[in-house]
This record gives sequence, C-alpha cells and structure tokens, in this order.
Amino acid sequence: MERRLTAIFAADVVGYSRLMGEDEVGTLERLKACRRELIDPSIARHHGRMIKLMGDGALVEFGSVVDAVQCAADIQRKMAERDKGIADDRLIRFRIGVNLGDIIVEGEDIYGDGVNIAARLEAQAEPGGVCISGTAFDHAVHKCDVGFASLGEQRLKNIADPVRVYRILLEPSKAGKVLSGPRRPLRPAILATGAALLVAAAVAGTVIAWQWLRAPQRPSVAVLPFSNLSGDPAQDYLAEGITEDLITDLAKLSGLDVIAGNSVAAYKGKPPNLADVRRELGVDFLVEGSVRPTGDLIRINAQLIDTANGEHVWADRFDRRAAETFAVQDEMRKEIVAALYVEPSAMETKRMERPPTANLEAYDYYLRGEHAAFTGRPPGMRDALDFYAKAVALDPLFAAAFAADARTAVYVWRNAYDDVLQSAPARKRAYESAGRALQLNPDLSLPYAMLAILQSVDRRFDEAIESARRAVALGPGDVEAQVALGYVFLFDGKFPEAAAAVETALRLDPDMSPINRQIAGTVFFFNGDGKRAVAALERARDEAPGVGNILVSLGAAYAQTGRIADARAAVAQGLRLLPNNDSIAAIRMGWHFRNPQDLETLIGALKQAGLPEWPYAFKGDESDRLKGEDISALVIGHTLKGVAEPGPRPAIMQIGNDGQAAFRSTAQFITETISVKEDLLCEQSENAFGRPDCGPIYRRQGEFAFSFVNSRVVFHFSPLD
Repeated sequence: MERRLTAIFAADVVGYSRLMGEDEVGTLERLKACRRELIDPSIARHHGRMIKLMGDGALVEFGSVVDAVQCAADIQRKMAERDKGIADDRLIRFRIGVNLGDIIVEGEDIYGDGVNIAARLEAQAEPGGVCISGTAFDHAVHKCDVGFASLGEQRLKNIADPVRVYRILLEPSKAGKVLSGPRRPLRPAILATGAALLVAAAVAGTVIAWQWLRAPQRPSVAVLPFSNLSGDPAQDYLAEGITEDLITDLAKLSGLDVIAGNSVAAYKGKPPNLADVRRELGVDFLVEGSVRPTGDLIRINAQLIDTANGEHVWADRFDRRAAETFAVQDEMRKEIVAALYVEPSAMETKRMERPPTANLEAYDYYLRGEHAAFTGRPPGMRDALDFYAKAVALDPLFAAAFAADARTAVYVWRNAYDDVLQSAPARKRAYESAGRALQLNPDLSLPYAMLAILQSVDRRFDEAIESARRAVALGPGDVEAQVALGYVFLFDGKFPEAAAAVETALRLDPDMSPINRQIAGTVFFFNGDGKRAVAALERARDEAPGVGNILVSLGAAYAQTGRIADARAAVAQGLRLLPNNDSIAAIRMGWHFRNPQDLETLIGALKQAGLPEWPYAFKGDESDRLKGEDISALVIGHTLKGVAEPGPRPAIMQIGNDGQAAFRSTAQFITETISVKEDLLCEQSENAFGRPDCGPIYRRQGEFAFSFVNSRVVFHFSPLD
C-alpha cells in the first residue's frame, strides 16, 4: 500500500439504465464501439492508465493533469461529432470529472479522497461536459486548448472541505480563457450504495437529466463602505468600523461568500454602479448604507440589493443611542442574513454575537493600526504595533486587537525587521498576543492563522497545518485564514494545495494587501505558474513600492520566466531598500521549507537574478579563508574589536572560553553562543529564528586583519589580546 499525488479521471454514461432497459444489446454494442474507437485510443494517446471499467463508468489515472484534461476534452468533442443525427433519446453522452489529489494505491486498485472527489465532480458535470477541481485547474490553466468557467466552491457529499469547481469550456473560441462562469446551481452528488468510486446516473437524455433536484450555489455578497453623513471627517472611523465589523461577521458564515474589505475600499465615497460591481467583484448581492452620528444619538441606514436586477431585497433604518452601536450592528447583521436565506449554525451564531469592543476610542486605535499595517512597510508596522498596544491598554478584553497585534508581530518576525522589533521579542509578542486573543475569544480565526505561520517558521509543520485548518473552519470567509493555509502548505511542499488556498483568498479579496499578495505570488512561483507569480508580485510592488523583499521575490519570478534583465533590476532595487541588505545566506536562514530541495529551487532563481551570496555584496578570496582550527584559536576566549557593515559602525565581540558571547555595535546588542563547525564560525541566539548562523572568516588587508561574514553581519576585526 502506498500514497501518492496523481490526476484522476472519472466518467459515466448519462441515462445508462434507461438506455439498457430499452435496447440492452444495441446499447452495449454502441458502448463497446465508443470505447474501442474513441475512448481507449484517447486514453492511450494521453498516457492514461485504466483502473476500472464498470458497465457505464470508468476510472483512469494520469501522470499529468494536463493529459487528463486534454483527454477529457478530446473525448467529449469527438462524442459530440460522433452522435450527430442520432435522436436525443438514443444519445450516448458522458459526464467526466477530473481531480488532482492524494490517492491510496493497493495492488492494481486506487481509492481515497482524491478518487472520491473525481467521482463527485463527474456527478456535477453537464451531459457531454467536464468538471475539474481547483487543484487540477491550478496545473492545467493556460496549458490546455480549452477554457475554464469558475463555479466557485462547492460542498460535495462526504467531502469535509468545500472544493473549488471549474467547468471546461470546449468551444475553440473559449480556449485559453478563464471566466467567472454563469451561475448555475449544481446537482447534488447522489451515489449508489455500492459505487464508492464510480457514479452511475440513472437518467436519460438532455431532458430527463434536468429532473434531478437542484442545490443552490452559495450566495456571494459585498459590503460597500458605509457613508459618514455627519459632515465631520473625524467621524469616518465609525462608518469604517461598522463596515468592517459587518464584513467580519458575515465572513464567519460557511454558507456565504463575502468579499474582503480591501477589495471594496475602492468604492468609498462613490455611488455604486451595479453592473460594474457585479462584473468587478462577481457578487450576487450588495450591502450599502450610511451612518449619521448626532450628539449621543446615531442613525444607521442599510439596504441589500440584488446586483442582477437592482431590486432591494431588504432595507431598514436604525435610530439608537451611540452607546448601542454594537447592538444595532448585531440586529442589522441578523436581518441581512435572514434576507439572504442563510442558516447560521449554532456555533456560527455564537461567534457573531460577540462585539469586538464597547470602547470606541480603543476601536479607533485598532482601525488606525489596520490602516498602518496594510502595505507592510517597516514604518507602518512600527506604527501599527503602537496603535494596537494603545487599543488593548484601553480595553484589555479586546480580542480582535490582540489578534491583529499578533499578525503584525508575525510579519515583523518572519521578515527580520529588526529595526522595528528584534527577532526574539517579535516572536514572543506574536505568540503571547495570539494566545491572549484565543483566551478572550476561542472562536476567532485570525489567532489560529497566525499560530499556523509561527509554527511553520518553527518547523512544526504538522501542527501548523492543523492550526491553519482550524482557522479556515472558524472563518471560511476569512482571507487571512486562507492565506495562512496557503503559507503552511507552501513550506510543507504541498504546492497545489497552497495554490488552491490562495486562489480562494484572491476570490474573497481580489484587492488583497501587498503582504498577502506576496505570499500568493510566491505560491504561484513554486506551483510552476511563473506568469501568475510575476503578475501578483508586480501588483504587490506597485502597491507597496518601498518594500524590498517584495522586489527580491519578484526577481525570482522574473528569472523563472526567463526575464533575466528584469530579474536583476528588481533584485538590485530591492537591495537598495532592504535595511539588512538581503543575500543568499539570508534566504537560507529565513526560508523554512520542510524539503531542502524546495529551498534550492528558490536560491537557483535568485542567483540568476543576481542576489549576492553575502550581505552588502561581500566577497572574500578563498586563498585567505581560515580553517576551523585557526578560527577556534583566533576567537574562542578572545575579544574582537572592529567595524560592522554598513557604515562602517564601531563594533566589539567578546567571546568566553565556553563560547558564551556578546556582540555590540551602535545598532545592535546580542547575547549569543559561539561555536566552530568545520571551517565556519557559528552564532546562535534568540534571533535568526534560533538557528545557528554560520559563515567564514577571511584574512584581509587594512586596519583590521580579519573579516567575518554570515547572513546578518559583515564584521571586520582584529583580536585585542
């Protein structure tokens, strides 16, 4: 028995039972002819392996998703030509499902969720059509002579998590296109008791096929920024807070797709054009409203609009005291949910009943922190941490502010923004803030998302995936949860799964923050989709032009697509912006893949892009490099005095005979342990993720006799004694 990731193709005949009942011999002969003349040659041509053939159904394994999709398209196109002139009630039509997923192999048989999802997808396809999963789409898009129409996330029978579903567009004019797709409700996957792998549909022809019961697709909604009608811009935060809270609450519902706040921010202060909103955001419903605070009173107007026809599905006005703002929000949210015919579970209802804080001043600081943290620039991170600290000082029970503080500290930590907050304190603050948020509100998704990233960087990969899944379960519409899931799958080496998660995040938030878009671009890079990686990272660069590590990631994506000149220009610009001046050594320290070969893939691209081996483009002559025994004699038990790059800045390193050491410069003070491994001097402290940071020592000419370099420092020194 073994497990492996593979492409699965499941097919059945529409109307098989009726066709067999009317003409068993003739139907069997026609099916045999189809298989002999069309299906088997196509499977062979696309390198498939027939696993099972059961009357009206087939299960086929492919080594390549592209081959599986091309084979499915080939069969359906040729069947359409083959059956021209045949009466509708005698047509043989197939439904096909394609999935890329884990399977269990036992002898000549295969089973598992990878197979089950393919079977459920096949049951969702139109007669003569093909449905594929999001993981299959991620590999096949732009690589096949077909188009794709997104049908969104679907809940498939006996599959725990929703699955992204795409319909293949077979028309030649649609080749290469990816459309949002017409919203058609999908039929529930009805499985015969004994058919665990294949689905035999007992319907005939195009008419009877539509007699199945339909299950409506989840509605989607965008909450546009509420207008501040007070005339006082200082009151904007109140309208912003009501908008964000409503988005956050609705996103907790598993039966509703909600567009994130970043993507609706562009509509602030503009009268919405329904056609534009529907096209740009792809939503069925729109919530818009206004807030008018007057003294200690507040009036909130809100309405729910169907974007297809402009009809007002629901509207209401709430006149209350300002102190009752959160009670009004709760009432408004309940009415909107009821108007959308969404049934919250008991747990979802409980999660939405908690107001974020009753302290509007604390909430104001929280909103300011969210704004400051958006771009990912170090000064903004510093301001955001200060704002969150003020928010929780005013309200020590403000769980959402603790969660946001954890998110910002995580970003500072994993990007080594030591000028904002040193590595060890940033890690400690992130864990403590996430833990405090969960202690106050265990139903928040964001703290679990941040714990997932922390655990991934700490190389606790299985725990990280568990935390990320918990975050998604608590907040299925939470963009941060989906991005965290993509992040931990990325470093665990599960690139198709990572791509599926960031695809969901991008659907929920087409205008996601540059921080999250950088993660999405990196996922696309490792999933082999260089063009999408470049597009995502270029947009992140444009929205956060001062963030050097985005430019370095973009350089890797350019190199992957063969744009070497652009790659070198991006990396050079990134190095000018980065406070620590990035290097291959820093990438080796800061990127934490479970599979070392994945790290080498990134490093190979960055070397092409011109990223230097050491900080500040330091280069040493190998003939001047010290051996391990010489390094030990030079540094252990000695004090080293010199200068550190950039600057140079005066610096001193004191090393005891036991290896306990302290490094001081005008910019840093670090206590650490020093050791010599092979021909490298290694520093280990709470910084650099607690890992040994090793580098060589070279003899040099000039005032100082030696140079030590690793991922964080270039230190030119001479021993004092």
